[in-house]
Amino acid sequence: MQEKLYELSKIVLNCKKCRLHLKRKNVVFGEGNPFTKVMFIGEGPGEEEDKTGRPFVGKAGQLLTKMIEAIGLKREEVYIANIVKCRPPNNRVPFDDEAYACLPYLRKQVALIRPKIIVCLGATASKYIIDKDIKITKDRGIWIKKGDFLIMPTYHPSALLRDPLKKKDAWEDFKKIRDELKKLYE
Repeated sequence: MQEKLYELSKIVLNCKKCRLHLKRKNVVFGEGNPFTKVMFIGEGPGEEEDKTGRPFVGKAGQLLTKMIEAIGLKREEVYIANIVKCRPPNNRVPFDDEAYACLPYLRKQVALIRPKIIVCLGATASKYIIDKDIKITKDRGIWIKKGDFLIMPTYHPSALLRDPLKKKDAWEDFKKIRDELKKLYE
């Protein structure tokens, strides 16, 4: 399975299916434990991620790492990926055609990793994974069963940096993730 993820990453590194490849420094494929029970999915790489080729390494990523650790996990124990693998210009929201070009790669990652829990970080990830009409402020923290997966939308860490008042709600969501993970290990 790790070998299949590696093969997929090599394909993604050469992807030119949308305009985002034109200005990327690095493809940000995803990283973490390929045998994990929980996968976090964000919108797309930002400037720091584009520089390093790693997901969630900027300020929002540092906050995500702290949130993961607060529920008793290490970053290395989860898998982190994004809807799009290349940075949209000026960190804008990915356009539909860009997201749809990348989604088959993400679906393949999910199929190979087979997490039990998927956490959608923010409205964009939730839109493409759960429902195009989802409202993050209304629907966050609610478990959605899709096939073999339990999926929860929650705030993107960058939203928490912009509006610290949302941190309380995000913490409630992460406690639900922790509790669900405990059930899986019982």
